[in-house]
Amino acid sequence: LPQAKKVFDERDERISGMSDESVDTYYSCLLCQSFAPNHVCIVTPERLGLCGAYSWLDAKASFEITPTGPNQPVIKGAVHDEKLGQWGNINEFVKQKSNKTIQEVSMYSLMDSPQSSCGCFECIVAIIPEANGVMVVHRDYAGMTPCGMSFTTLAGSVGGGVQTPGFLGVGKLYILSKKFISAEGGLKRVVWMPKELKELLGDRLKNRAKDIGEPGLFEKIADETTAVTSEELLNFLNKAGHPALKLEPLI
Repeated sequence: LPQAKKVFDERDERISGMSDESVDTYYSCLLCQSFAPNHVCIVTPERLGLCGAYSWLDAKASFEITPTGPNQPVIKGAVHDEKLGQWGNINEFVKQKSNKTIQEVSMYSLMDSPQSSCGCFECIVAIIPEANGVMVVHRDYAGMTPCGMSFTTLAGSVGGGVQTPGFLGVGKLYILSKKFISAEGGLKRVVWMPKELKELLGDRLKNRAKDIGEPGLFEKIADETTAVTSEELLNFLNKAGHPALKLEPLI
């Protein structure tokens, strides 16, 4: 296990120096179509697969090993919307590979044509309208969340390969990405996550908060020890002065 962690840490470090703008090709992943036949994952340098197992480098290597496999290169093509993260060729590829059930996909948005979710996501991002923000819950958390649903209940609504605006399956490391729901304001929107997930991301989350000019954000994000209902969450956020409360309305 220590050796495996070391290898994966090196992999994550290697991809961290890349940006979505630095490449003209993204990669698809269709591995989960065995149980979510309309789901298409698009993996970019700044957005790993929602299972957490595939980075852009992994998908690139997979294609080189098996050119006819589940990971295919997709040239981005013309930009349709830079803020949302939409490109012509990406939309066309997703439309074809989703059996024409998904017309367009936004790589950087939670609310406008978000990427579909299969079921093997590490975390679920869910909108909490009354807090003007989002919560992130990981698979290992079995308790209740401020949106009134557990991870299992959320997964039943979000998974299956459908687009669900306001809900998104993601890999843990995507939370630290500059492109994490950047169309809606990014990390500043996160108002709640389980304590275990906060500690798991730890210093990396704190450093990312500093990068966006919110050095105290880590402490302002509620967890199950401070809030499990929307009322408790709002009380905590108001006392903490969470930046999401001052952002433009999500809805």
